[in-house]
Amino acid sequence: MRSSYLFTSESVSEGHPDKVADQISDAIVDLFLSKDPEARVACETMTTTNTVVLAGEIRGEGIMDKDGNWAPGVQEEIESAARETVKRIGYEQEGFHWKTFRFENNLHPQSAHIAQGVDASGDKDEGAGDQGIMFGFACDETPDLMPANLDYSHKILMELANDRHSGKAPFLEPDAKSQVTLRFENGKPAKATAIVVSTQHKPGYDKGTRQAELHAYVKDVIARVMPARLLGNETVYHINPTGSFEIGGPDGDAGLTGRKIIVDTYGGAAPHGGGAFSGKDPTKVDRSAAYAARYLAKNIVGAGLARRCTIQLAYAIGVSKPLSLYVDTHGTGTVDDSKLEDAIGRLEKLGGLTPRGIRTLLGLNRPIYEITAAYGHFGRHPEGDFFPWERLDLVEDLKAAVGTEALPVEA
Repeated sequence: MRSSYLFTSESVSEGHPDKVADQISDAIVDLFLSKDPEARVACETMTTTNTVVLAGEIRGEGIMDKDGNWAPGVQEEIESAARETVKRIGYEQEGFHWKTFRFENNLHPQSAHIAQGVDASGDKDEGAGDQGIMFGFACDETPDLMPANLDYSHKILMELANDRHSGKAPFLEPDAKSQVTLRFENGKPAKATAIVVSTQHKPGYDKGTRQAELHAYVKDVIARVMPARLLGNETVYHINPTGSFEIGGPDGDAGLTGRKIIVDTYGGAAPHGGGAFSGKDPTKVDRSAAYAARYLAKNIVGAGLARRCTIQLAYAIGVSKPLSLYVDTHGTGTVDDSKLEDAIGRLEKLGGLTPRGIRTLLGLNRPIYEITAAYGHFGRHPEGDFFPWERLDLVEDLKAAVGTEALPVEA
């Protein structure tokens, strides 16, 4: 890698139309997993002006039978979950209101041909829900072992949302975007050269004194979130650069599940296999194997075995074991990458990285997903039962497996 360069990552808020769709899809996943931990869910959501539409395939005890008949009360629970999600986000606008949006449910039974490839039977272990490649990544740029650009982009928007929900910033509305450009020197973040924040606002905050107040407030939020050493005279701020942002969310732009996969992962600092996460139960390796790959990469960096680590896993539909495992520490490793691959392959607690093994290791057959669907699936604190793939409980196992006493890398 070059040691000196500019790099940029973006984030979007919980009120962005695509993120509204992601959160509704994951609210449905959580609802179904709460009824049947083995439920199969592939729920897509589309949002637009005062409209929410669901589509996709499902299967589960107490949810829907194989003929497509809903269990009593479930359809009402689905609509309620969608409305409660939009209410939590904060949409009570003329063009998109949690009470009044039109709701359409087009979920139907899972394909029997998919089911026969995925389900365990006889001597056959449960197979992957689809083919595909999944990546995990970690680096020592932040205490969360995430790329700095994305980490700060997320946290700016989280701070805005916290202030909006608490009433500290009543002039804010739910839709927002951020973007952080950092200059790296010797591979480390040195200065922020450009920060972009566009936030939806109440009427009147697009000119004059109120606009100045909004700009000053956003700069204060940035200063709260980002290290002071990164901000300075060379930092250029672009706050609501179009001038006005009153119409936002699904009323301003249609939203779809799965369109923010780079925001969801590593902000472009690492590869992405292409599969989205939200709306999918954990038999779908697009989701579960990507979580496992992050778990492995984070523990490798957390163990001091590398300062930067990318992991790839690959699967075939209906086949349980991964087709390949690839580790790349980008020249920062304290042991050979092949040695790390061998160590991962020998750790029995990983369950062979099969879909069932991953779900057992990380406890994924639970309703823990709606919280993941905004502000990134990675770099979050593993509070309670949430974000188990962010735990650093594999560090000692990895050290023992490679025969090293390496110390944790300092961020």
